[in-house]
Amino acid sequence: MSAPAPSMFSPAAQAMAEKLGLQKGRANLEEFAETLLTLAKEDRDVVVVTSDSRGSGKLVPFGQALPDQLVEVGIAEQNLVGISAGLAAAGKKAFAVSPGCFLTSRALEQIKNDVCYSDVPAKIISISAGVSYGALGSTHHSLHDLAALRAINNVTIVVPADNFETREAIRAAARAEHPMFVRFGKAAMYDLHAPQTKFEVGRAITLRDGDDVAFLATGETVIHSLLAAAQLAEAGLDCRVISMHTVKPLDTEAVLRAGRECRAVVTAEEHSVHGGLGEACAAVLMQAGVAVPMRIVGIPDEDTVTGAQADIFRHYGITMEGLAKTAQEVLSQSPHHSPVG
Repeated sequence: MSAPAPSMFSPAAQAMAEKLGLQKGRANLEEFAETLLTLAKEDRDVVVVTSDSRGSGKLVPFGQALPDQLVEVGIAEQNLVGISAGLAAAGKKAFAVSPGCFLTSRALEQIKNDVCYSDVPAKIISISAGVSYGALGSTHHSLHDLAALRAINNVTIVVPADNFETREAIRAAARAEHPMFVRFGKAAMYDLHAPQTKFEVGRAITLRDGDDVAFLATGETVIHSLLAAAQLAEAGLDCRVISMHTVKPLDTEAVLRAGRECRAVVTAEEHSVHGGLGEACAAVLMQAGVAVPMRIVGIPDEDTVTGAQADIFRHYGITMEGLAKTAQEVLSQSPHHSPVG
């Protein structure tokens, strides 16, 4: 029997979350599966296609409840996407579910041609993405997917930060008339949003306002950015935290406001520092002539360390403590810098 995975949050981070009144939810993957089952019970056109991944995708209850709305293709990701594209072209609301590391490498051609270029509204669902498979090593990390898909025309890319964003993203995917890619991890997430929050694909959500450092984060890095902002507030810094749940199309207005109104920008993502959210934001700022000290936090261009997701996050500074330290470092480069503390 394997040992339990280490916590994604240090004792100090957990204490900060409690101070902020945040409640721990469940893994976004679990929220996805339940939301999809609810939608499928209401609409027989909602179908799931899996590549021997109903267990890892938390879809066993779906298959038991609605066996006629689940297609199992086995370990054949190219077939998975091709079949999903065909079902979508025939009017079905097809969700292709598979681990992200295989989905966007083995089946990239099918995503590009069968789904995006053919403009069928298939929903490509990447599970256990980023470094969720941690200890299985680089073969099972999907750190290239955002970069690869951003370069393909006609696909919306959404990376939810918590259970609320997950529910809303899947509901939006079911309504979508064009290709959509949604990316999930395995860790339990804190609930970040107030009940009245509105979710709109392509429109970022500001979780905290401030004009010292702007954290632009996506997916499971958003909570760590929010905790880092709270820690920095105790040192007298007002930090903005924005959930960039939609990586494509990017909310360029939110990025430009952050660059123009804040003294520094830090992006955070569970992805390579090449080709993901950080470089997308940097391109927006540079092309608009916005010069602001900036740091891209993610996985560097190296042989990724092996370990649990929490271990990898800590190693690369994608934690409350790491992001707070990075923010102070980049803020020191600002022409308007003043010492803290």
